[in-house]
Amino acid sequence: MDSAAKRMKLAAPVIYEEAPLLPAVAAAEATDPAPATAERSQVPAPGADEDGGEELLDHLSDLPDGVLCEIISFLPVMDGARTQILAPRWRHLWRAAPLNLDFRSLPAADNRLSARCLLVGVILAAHQGPGRRLCLPGRHLQYRADVVDGWLRSRALDNLQELEFYFNAPSYCSAAAVIIVQAPAPPPASIFRFSPTLRVATISNCYLLDQTVEGLHFPQLRKLALIHVEISEVSLHTIVSAGCPGLECLLLSAIPRIRCLEIESSTLRSIGIRSTSEELIIKDAPSLERLLYLEMHMRMQISVISAPKLEALGCIPQSYSYSKIIFGSTVIKGLRVDSLITVVRTVKILAIHLSYFNLDMVIGLMRCFPCLEKLYVKEKGETWEPNSPCHKESNLLTSLDIRLRTIVLRCYRGTQLQVNFATFFVLNARMLESMRLEVKSRNYNELFFAGQDKRLQMEKRASRGARLCFTTGCQHDVSGARWSCRPRLLCYHVKLMMIFFVNRCSAYLKTVKLTMMSPQACLFKHCIADTGHHLLVRSRT
Repeated sequence: MDSAAKRMKLAAPVIYEEAPLLPAVAAAEATDPAPATAERSQVPAPGADEDGGEELLDHLSDLPDGVLCEIISFLPVMDGARTQILAPRWRHLWRAAPLNLDFRSLPAADNRLSARCLLVGVILAAHQGPGRRLCLPGRHLQYRADVVDGWLRSRALDNLQELEFYFNAPSYCSAAAVIIVQAPAPPPASIFRFSPTLRVATISNCYLLDQTVEGLHFPQLRKLALIHVEISEVSLHTIVSAGCPGLECLLLSAIPRIRCLEIESSTLRSIGIRSTSEELIIKDAPSLERLLYLEMHMRMQISVISAPKLEALGCIPQSYSYSKIIFGSTVIKGLRVDSLITVVRTVKILAIHLSYFNLDMVIGLMRCFPCLEKLYVKEKGETWEPNSPCHKESNLLTSLDIRLRTIVLRCYRGTQLQVNFATFFVLNARMLESMRLEVKSRNYNELFFAGQDKRLQMEKRASRGARLCFTTGCQHDVSGARWSCRPRLLCYHVKLMMIFFVNRCSAYLKTVKLTMMSPQACLFKHCIADTGHHLLVRSRT
């Protein structure tokens, strides 16, 4: 006890010199100070190498504070707070770094919301700002409006760039509270104080009044998602066309009061629809590249008047046979081409949902989109299969050049109809590079792979460079020249391009080498997906 108390006394000035850490970090350090001291004594000094080989230098600490703060801002808030104990130089960085606060990542006993809410207040009080990202449950706008209003007014969130009120069902609420969700209230006015700096916004569980929307202007907003939000058609059109002059991505999910939505934007590049709207009109979208239907109204009509750069279309369900997609004079009803007057050559990516792998239906779509390069097909898993054969294959080979390079077939079980569907493209797609079959775990084995390789006649494939890939729901990729089974390797060499920092620290772009034993490497492996400076993490084995 005496030696542990001495170690704690020696370590305390380094950790707590200016201000106390967050409760979780402080508690961890106070309850077990000995391992930290032991680690400091065992880790070699910078530049030392136990094996006598290449020196392993920590160049990360050579970066200026501004760059390190940006890197810390990509970490979850609890990991960002823990950087204060890495070294004396890191003690002040988290409080100066842009705050990244996600409600879902906060620890709480028994998953209690009250504990997380208390911790949010502690973090906002301890941080100096500015804010980079704030993520809170959308239902808090209904049940904790006063608390949320206090959070949003905190100076720690000044210059906030990303604001997300994500949607989730109010499972803990009573029946009376559910009625409130069906008739949401306006959000607090403080939610709009970030309009000059916001770049990403997700709003849910609220009601946007017309008079509120009229005065809104988001000059920096690039991505906007409205989920279970009540808003009028006029207000929504105002936001898209005038309120967000630089908007690039738009997601609309379950907007109940919109019957007809018109899109007219020169900057929009991606639109996602999950709505009960009956009509969507793409009136003028010169930059639109992706139009995604996450869920459609059974009788929804989509008219594309002007979208010269539209490349990706999906996910179109076969079950909604009364829905229509209109490209000029070409009409697609459900997934059947009802009227083919002009073809759409810009579309290169198509995703569809079928009751079964219907080759005739896919061939009809390929006639409408002759320049398709990627095809994604999901089968609903029907147990029955039709007995009617395909009649369009011979006509297709003489009138249409198959340009498909990638084909993905989900819910593949190896039935005869599925085999016939896949074999057709194996034997006729001369530009095919990859066919990926997503199978169930029980079929993820070499015996099944070998059997499908033979049944699909891969030895007779039209494209000699085509490869057959198998995946499961766990995303275990299996690929090879024809097929192979290679488990995912645990790679210790991770190379990372820090494009985000090219313009800000070009003089510092270099290969950084860290040991897996160093606390910096253990910390920054969490932000590999979000940052990118040539970061090389090397294992000491």
